[in-house]
Amino acid sequence: MNAPTAARTRSPKRAKDRAQPRLYSELAPWFHLLTPPENYAEEARFYRRTLLASVKQRPRTVLELGSGGGNNASHMKRWFQMTLTDLSPQMLKISRALNPELEHIRGDMRTLRLGREFDAVFAHDALMYMTTERDLRAAIETAYVHTRTGGAALFVPDCTRETLRPQTNCGGSDGDDGRGLRYLEWTWDPDPDDTWFYTDFAYLLRSPSGTIRAVHDRHIDGVFRRAEWLRLLREGGFRPRALTFAHSDVGKLPAFLGVKPQQAKRR
Repeated sequence: MNAPTAARTRSPKRAKDRAQPRLYSELAPWFHLLTPPENYAEEARFYRRTLLASVKQRPRTVLELGSGGGNNASHMKRWFQMTLTDLSPQMLKISRALNPELEHIRGDMRTLRLGREFDAVFAHDALMYMTTERDLRAAIETAYVHTRTGGAALFVPDCTRETLRPQTNCGGSDGDDGRGLRYLEWTWDPDPDDTWFYTDFAYLLRSPSGTIRAVHDRHIDGVFRRAEWLRLLREGGFRPRALTFAHSDVGKLPAFLGVKPQQAKRR
């Protein structure tokens, strides 16, 4: 039985829970030690195959919503002309260093309007910060208005409500400049009847001098059922389909494809 709508759509109310994670502001220079770009090659190939198989006309231009540090784009740019957008200016800065040849634009995936269309739109784990149905609906609307007729939008959240599990992970890497980062990631859900959960990170940051400091960073992530994803995509004008990506390291991951039909919904 579904929970009441108010329970399923409420979002965190405390100011510190609504704040932007530190990883995307003061800690942005450490981002590629937390999640190195080279780790994204396998999934980038899946995204390419999916987009190529989804439409009749081979996609050339791709808009990425919530591009972060540019990790996916560092691989996908070999196949597509990428335009990258993100809310965080600090993340755009490190993405420009990795992908200097690509267009970067600051913008919120819920409200971005560029006044042009692309062969495809792509959104990865930045979707996890859509903590209410209203947020997710707005992001889908943004994807729709930027997708050409006959084009496709690919949405790849970390999980759905059906696949979310409390868990802990750890990792990190060392840089060529003497810095190093290790992290403990703790995912937990205080209320399975709403549409968000916590991911807490504990970082150990090592400076080139060998000094180490510990930092806590809280992320508030959104989560929706598979049927809710498909419904919102359909209501947003797409012909939706649920996919599964079998990653060699982390297992099966959800993905959602929306094709913009020839008889496109008017906006």
